[in-house]
Amino acid sequence: MFHETPIFNRLVAERGDVPAQVRDEANRVRDQLSRVLPSAPWPVANVPRQRAHAPGGNLPPGSL
Repeated sequence: MFHETPIFNRLVAERGDVPAQVRDEANRVRDQLSRVLPSAPWPVANVPRQRAHAPGGNLPPGSL
């Protein structure tokens, strides 16, 4: 990836390996969620969602 570039090496020295930290945290959260929601597929499928555009929106009563 970027590990061989001087700018990446300098940024890691100054700030730490942020991409690795983010990956580790994302994996930790995914593992915790898989225990709570064991049937959830990973990665989550792209499911269309209804969105209200205003308070009350276009959603039928009781749909929330």
